[in-house]
Amino acid sequence: MIESLRSFFDELESPDRHLVVVNRSSPDPVRNLIDSLLDGQPVSVSEVESDAASDADVVALVEDGDVIARSTLDELLESVLLINSDLYKTGTVGLDEIELPDVLRGLDEVPFRVRGYPASDKEKLLLILVSRVIERIAAERGDGTLRASFQRLSRINDERGTNAVYERVAETGVDVHVYGVGDPEELSALPLTVHTGTSYPYRRSWFVVFTPPRGSEGDHVALLALEDEPNVWDGFWTFRPELVTRLERHIAEEL
Repeated sequence: MIESLRSFFDELESPDRHLVVVNRSSPDPVRNLIDSLLDGQPVSVSEVESDAASDADVVALVEDGDVIARSTLDELLESVLLINSDLYKTGTVGLDEIELPDVLRGLDEVPFRVRGYPASDKEKLLLILVSRVIERIAAERGDGTLRASFQRLSRINDERGTNAVYERVAETGVDVHVYGVGDPEELSALPLTVHTGTSYPYRRSWFVVFTPPRGSEGDHVALLALEDEPNVWDGFWTFRPELVTRLERHIAEEL
């Protein structure tokens, strides 16, 4: 029985997956960026040479010896490796520009432990990217429910890019609920349902959960991260409909 947000980590399938860079022609700093993104995570990175010309600068996601996803190095560079979180906060990177490469999408239900700035300027970025991808899915769908926590509600107005994203998503017809500590009147200009509190989930959780209308087909996707140490987050994302639905229900009924 689920009793807390932390309990959802016990539900993870935690697959043993790793990345393989094939026929890398890009310079060492590019490989170093990949290493910094996944430093300390349960996802190793290796390199191989292949005779296939089509495999130049390709990154493969491997599970049990089988390639389950492939992306180019350029896709990783453009989506996350050459990006910093300020571009999302300011809205410099628009919602329509955000893509999650297949090899990163394939890391679903892998538990990550990431540090924020200044301890690391890359680790947390992966969770930020997934959060924006979920928001894009919601905006493109135009219905269903999106639930997101911000720790401090004021961040929604303080970060121009975040404000624009949530205004856009809510105006599409998605039922948007936001959670955090602060004054709900600060967000009265946005078509949102605001939930406030001071308990642990409001102060130390980071979730973005989208579910389509009950009974309809479409993406179920969720990110959940918990800050058990200052600026250190345990997190994962999942596309498993049953798990996403139960997480959404827990948030709706318990927070």
